[in-house]
Amino acid sequence: MTVCAACGHVNQHAAKFCSECGVAFEAEATAAVQERKYVTVLFADLVDFTSQAERMDPEDVRALLSPYYARLRSELEHFGGTVEKFIGDAVMALFGAPTAHDDDPERAVRAAIAIRDWLTEDGRLQVRIGVNSGEVLVTLAARSAEGEGMAAGDVINTAARLQAAAPPNGILVGASTYRATRNAVEYRSGDAVRAKGKENPVPAWEAVRARSQFGVDVPHEAKTELIGRDGELRMLAEALARVRRERSTQLVTIVGVPGMGKSRLLYELSRIVDSESDLIAWRQGRSLPYGEGVSLWALVEMVKAQAGILESDAATEAEAKLAAMVADLLVEPREAEWVRRHLNVLLGFGEDVGSATGDRRSEAFAGWRRLFEALADARPLVAVFEDLHWADEGLLDFVDHLIDWAGSVPLLVVCSARPELFERRPGWGGGKSNAVTIS
Repeated sequence: MTVCAACGHVNQHAAKFCSECGVAFEAEATAAVQERKYVTVLFADLVDFTSQAERMDPEDVRALLSPYYARLRSELEHFGGTVEKFIGDAVMALFGAPTAHDDDPERAVRAAIAIRDWLTEDGRLQVRIGVNSGEVLVTLAARSAEGEGMAAGDVINTAARLQAAAPPNGILVGASTYRATRNAVEYRSGDAVRAKGKENPVPAWEAVRARSQFGVDVPHEAKTELIGRDGELRMLAEALARVRRERSTQLVTIVGVPGMGKSRLLYELSRIVDSESDLIAWRQGRSLPYGEGVSLWALVEMVKAQAGILESDAATEAEAKLAAMVADLLVEPREAEWVRRHLNVLLGFGEDVGSATGDRRSEAFAGWRRLFEALADARPLVAVFEDLHWADEGLLDFVDHLIDWAGSVPLLVVCSARPELFERRPGWGGGKSNAVTIS
């Protein structure tokens, strides 16, 4: 039996056309494709909003919630999440489905922190957030308008339980999320959550703030065993020896798909640097694939680390630290002031030069290059630019400028990137006698 969508006539026998109006029946939808995926689930819910809404006019409730919904969706999508559903004043979002990224847990926690900080600053609403990572069954092309969920699995239930147990304006994360993000996010230990349907309490950690790595060197640790990379490691060691011996600038670009050992090679290079009897400076910054104000991010990380600037520092304190650092490196007052002025702009204390062109950008590049030259002149310098495939064009241009124009100083510039870098810059490092690519 089939009901015609056009006229509503009930057709008792299987047929391709309606016996009443002749309209063709639509073919039955094929079974939805499902697959297992590792995702991070974020649940956010307003605190005691139901009791507050009971005392409000419906139009006032809508006026309050509409910007809340819009901001939540904006923040979640900004960090690469997908809003699965709004349930009253709660929201569920997925990171890793339908599109997966290497850092989905970090994206989810950073989105949670952005939402919490916005609501804390606004002051009118409070929120509880739970974040959990694990394997779920994802239904591709799920029809949310018809009540079909994109994902199913215990990971979702656990995220909801973590959200319910979070304190007002608090973010609780599960064990898998914590392990994936503990180097990028500052946590405090939370009480294990006695979750409904769970035999054992669920371990939980409360996210405090995201670590920007400003003023802090990137922690070095070996996460995997190094196998079959002796040749590549030897090339890195030889490049370091060459810049020290010849007082020259060298570029080494490490290229590979995710999981092929780029970070592991950098760790081994750091061990070589640490084992040297002479002092060698190490500055490291990474490019981000998301977020606002990420232009030249890796370079900013290096400068703030050198100056000891923390994210919690007020602008005046940060400027004072920057000025003191430049004065220590450059003894000539006019040169120091010139470099300081350009670094102020880089760190956001002046006009934006990220998209500047022509003479203004050339002068800014020269000022920033002078800092690297001064650092390398004081002691050999290893400058590591991670994830260069995510860098904006300005940073790529600056690294190119640094390699071509740096003076006679022992400076090793190491870049890690995926093959996508060469899709944007096919000639990267090509034609330079002081450049090598490790693929």
